[in-house]
Amino acid sequence: MHHTARTLSIVLLALVGHASASAAVAQVAVAANFAEPIKAIAAVLEKTTGHTLRVTLGATGKLYAQIKNGAPFDALLAADSKTPEILAGEGHGVPGSRFTYATGKLVLWSAQAGRVDTQGAVLKSPGLGKVAYAAPKVAPYGAAAVEAMQKLGLTAALAPKLVQGESIGQTFSFAFTGNADVGFVALSQVLEGGRLKSGSMWVVPQHLYSPIRQDAVLLQRGAQNEAARALIQLLKSPNTQDLIRSYGYSI
Repeated sequence: MHHTARTLSIVLLALVGHASASAAVAQVAVAANFAEPIKAIAAVLEKTTGHTLRVTLGATGKLYAQIKNGAPFDALLAADSKTPEILAGEGHGVPGSRFTYATGKLVLWSAQAGRVDTQGAVLKSPGLGKVAYAAPKVAPYGAAAVEAMQKLGLTAALAPKLVQGESIGQTFSFAFTGNADVGFVALSQVLEGGRLKSGSMWVVPQHLYSPIRQDAVLLQRGAQNEAARALIQLLKSPNTQDLIRSYGYSI
């Protein structure tokens, strides 16, 4: 009897040891526009697999520079398709792992209700204050904002009013705190459960800027990381795609 109990406790220890050994941690670089969805996705991943994510948010271009300089990331969720493609070409990405997880939408948003009209005419109003946008060299949403201003013929008129955030995260905080009157931000930053959280917005028509195709790629460092691989799988699941859509992305 005593002997059996002891054997059982050893088996249990081995099982517990195995369970904790199989729960992995992945370091993931995530474009700032995806800050809210990745929180929800990380929670689902942990609940269903036990794996955890350590997320670093930033402008896609800055995350690219960090990866090139040897930052220990296992996967990248970019705000464009170009950066993951370049990383794959440079041997940093796992071949065949790149895919589009979302297509982003640009909005003009103000923290003030009623400030932004549904046609974006506020951009031509004489009382317009500062206009925030993200650095176009590193932030794909910033590049989209520049493109939209050009297509609207407002580049020269808006130039003196522009304030630049170093990522779409900082751009949103300029508008949120009122340091900017309005800001070109990601729809995902102002929606909750498919509805506008607060303030007022104009969804910039999609013909005014190139599609913001957001690609994910498994990086070489994460090739054997169970948590990173599980994240890539989870991003492709129908439930996760519905969740991503609820933040205003199209798939």
